[in-house]
This record gives sequence, C-alpha cells and structure tokens, in this order.
Amino acid sequence: LFLPLILLYGGCMAKYPNRNPMGEPFPTATGENLDKKSVELPTAYLGEPALYMVGYVQNSQFDLDRWAIGLNQVEFSAQVVEVPTIPGMFPSMFKGVIDNGMRSGIPSEDWAAVVTLYGKQAKPVAQFTGTENPRNGRLLLLDSKGSVQWFWDQGFSAKRLMELKKLAEKLGQD
Repeated sequence: LFLPLILLYGGCMAKYPNRNPMGEPFPTATGENLDKKSVELPTAYLGEPALYMVGYVQNSQFDLDRWAIGLNQVEFSAQVVEVPTIPGMFPSMFKGVIDNGMRSGIPSEDWAAVVTLYGKQAKPVAQFTGTENPRNGRLLLLDSKGSVQWFWDQGFSAKRLMELKKLAEKLGQD
C-alpha cells in the first residue's frame, strides 16, 4: 500500500516508546482520505465502534493485510479505517506522491476508508501508540465515543482476531 519512499522515511522517523492506550480517548488528528476529503479522527467515526489499523512504515502493510483478510473472513461488524501515519516534515513534502502510490494499489471503492496522517497531524498518534517495532501494525478498537477499548501491536494473531470480533459485536450492541 505504501510507496518504497516511506522506507527511507522510517529511518528519519522519531522513535516513541510503545505504550498501550487502552481506556484513553483517541487523539484528535485531521488527515485526508484517498478520495481527497478531509477527515477528523476520531470525530468522523463517532456513534458506533470503529477499528483503526495504523501503520507507520511500508513494511507494516504485510501485517495489516493479514488482519484485513481475517476481518473479512470473520465478517467483522465494526467499521474499519486504515490510517497510514507518517510523522516528520520530510514525508509531508511528498504527501501527493505517497497518496497517489496508495491509490494505485487500492480499489477506488476502498479509498474513503484510508485516512493518511502526515507531519504534525501524525505525531499525536505516533506518541499515542509508540513507534518501536514499526513493522507491526497497531490495531485500536474504539467505542462509539472514541475511546480505545482494545489494542494490539504484536502482529497478526488468529486468537486475538476472534477476541476482537467478539468485543466489536458487544460494543455494537451497547
């Protein structure tokens, strides 16, 4: 999903210690989806549970793709938003190139569910989850009010997928 250029940016990315943000509200950040529409997180998805799949480097796409396939197979009930998050000023200068690269690898029907965060908008999210071991995606299940109810950053796990599915169903009934 990401362009090879992001690999170069990974080395320049500030390192934030990993942390588990369970129970905390997701930080406000404004990005643009691949349909070129401004999206404010978490505001745009309040009112029902939402799963944010955050990736910091191109290589995290492999992990996020495994999660996406699993979510599809278990007929995941909550809305899913992929959030490529690229802190730093240098990547922000190539935002158009990076987003166009993502568009070329994603069907247009899915563009609205991919919200990219760059630079100062990406930093609060990076600090919220941490960026150590950036190849692993960060999965955050938010409740209808935008608070993190489930978090995972240790790579795809079928056991955790089923745990996530059950919690999303429960949150959807509340």
